[in-house]
Amino acid sequence: MNIKKTIYIIAAMFLGFLLSLIIHAKLEIWYIGKMLASGVTPVSFGRQEYLPPLASLLLAVSGLVFGYVIGQRWWQIVYVEKRHWRMNLKKAK
Repeated sequence: MNIKKTIYIIAAMFLGFLLSLIIHAKLEIWYIGKMLASGVTPVSFGRQEYLPPLASLLLAVSGLVFGYVIGQRWWQIVYVEKRHWRMNLKKAK
């Protein structure tokens, strides 16, 4: 595997991880709102996390896996099959 592909895959995994953090925050906001609406005080699992630690871990790992899969697929499309907007512009000229 060349260095360019490695960096590309790592960047995609980082984006997948960031996406999982956004989903985690949205789930916690939803959960806390639901608990407060029902009149129950939300219970923290420590360090102000309201989702179970296993759910947090699964979200982070799934974000990394999603980033890896998307990075591999995008690499295939952009660099192997050369199907991207820049190639379409060159063909139109």
